Amino acid sequence: MWQRYTFYDFRVIAHYLGVLLTLVGIGMIVPLVVAFATKEWEPAHRYLFSVGLALTLGSALRMARIEPGRLNRQQAIAITSFAWLAAALMGAVPLVMSNHYGSYLDALFDAMALFTTTGASIVSQPDHLSYADSIWRLVTMYSGGLGLVVVAMSFGVFGAVTDSSLYDSEGHSEHVLPNVVQTAQFTIKLSLAVIGAASVVLIACMLAHGMTLARSLFHGVFMAVSSFMTVGLSPNSTNVAYYHSVVIEVVLMVLMLLGSINFSLQSEVIKGRIEAFLHDMEIRSGALWIMIMLAIFAASIAGVALLSNAPTMLRMGLFTFVSASTTAGFATLTSNQLNAVFPSGALLVLAIAMAIGGSSGSTSGGIKLRRIVIIGKSAIETMKITASPDSARIQTSYYHIGRMRLGAAEVKEAMTVFIMFVLVYIVGALAGIALGYDAVDALMESIAMASNGGMSAGITSAGMPIALKVIYIAEMWAGRLEFVTLLAVGIKILVSCKPRLASRAQKGDR
Repeated sequence: MWQRYTFYDFRVIAHYLGVLLTLVGIGMIVPLVVAFATKEWEPAHRYLFSVGLALTLGSALRMARIEPGRLNRQQAIAITSFAWLAAALMGAVPLVMSNHYGSYLDALFDAMALFTTTGASIVSQPDHLSYADSIWRLVTMYSGGLGLVVVAMSFGVFGAVTDSSLYDSEGHSEHVLPNVVQTAQFTIKLSLAVIGAASVVLIACMLAHGMTLARSLFHGVFMAVSSFMTVGLSPNSTNVAYYHSVVIEVVLMVLMLLGSINFSLQSEVIKGRIEAFLHDMEIRSGALWIMIMLAIFAASIAGVALLSNAPTMLRMGLFTFVSASTTAGFATLTSNQLNAVFPSGALLVLAIAMAIGGSSGSTSGGIKLRRIVIIGKSAIETMKITASPDSARIQTSYYHIGRMRLGAAEVKEAMTVFIMFVLVYIVGALAGIALGYDAVDALMESIAMASNGGMSAGITSAGMPIALKVIYIAEMWAGRLEFVTLLAVGIKILVSCKPRLASRAQKGDR
């Protein structure tokens, strides 16, 4: 029996979606200020209008319930689910008003890709984006990487009603600190510290390569945020290849790997618990997984003429693989070059790496290493039980921020999410195949969207079919929420509407 949403629930949900829209409007003030500072008057008009629209709609939604009271879990998962769609719908407004998108759907595609840190883009002439638009991209991918609810909590937007329901329903399974608000604030502080340090290094590298100070500052901060948040966007059309720097690529790889590690595990290192970090199942399984897949990837590209010499193979191959496995999506090659240089086997390896992704509680997308390990340990436990006498008691444990015992609930959750990801990967691939695209390209593209990896095989473009744009937007949205939350809310809303539809039908018969 599904618990129905009441009219009161919908009013509470509307109120807090209004709060989040207000937060989006406040975020738009940043590019607005930049537009005024750089005398970009056309973008200034766009962002001024968008700020006003966001604040107006946000205030109107908040009027649905003036004093909403304390949130329950059912309301929290609905707020989290629709927060991402609401943010993308509003975030697309200033973008579509520019001359870089052919339609609102194209702008919505980019906005969803930014907020979900997928990093895919169909913007035209990205090199000619205004500073204001580039800063808006920066704001959206940073807030999306942390999580919209995390950002809202850290600023106390939800006031006294904050509890673990909102935090957990966004896919954050672990709390660094006992209080979720403190955990959200710690996550922001840690990310700012890492991004700040990385920005200094990247700015120095770019200055050394002849960039002006202003461009170095902008590119350094942008790339630091994009890599640590595993977004994979750059301020130019040629992505990382624009910089022609081995040092910058190495820095970006380090940041991508850091971004793919659980924030709770990073807090263990800060506390000096290095041994706990090294013994964690996600770190060990992740290292083993990367080594195995990297060896297969290297073997698959060994025969490629362009990568025949070791330095080129190491530089281009390693960077591409790290970018895929962390679901960042950076590339030193264009989509067409990726298809031309790498054989289909190598593309399949990259797709599988994106499909799994990084650690839970990180900025990476995908199924997550923790779930793969839990499913594997559950399978081993099942085999042990089968091979043991009836009197034997088999218990499986694992080390993840302390010794933990494998439970049925964990296995069920891991299997459910795993199955949902695989199904969506397949459905998205079949949609691409049905619309005439190559099977391997369609599979890689579907995985890139649902895992929020963003490494395109060349399908993503302004000219792709409208149906595919809608499917990819849905994949990015659902993948960021790891499906269960969004599907549960969708079913509950449908169930909640049934009595109303039935009563209307009865009135019509009379």
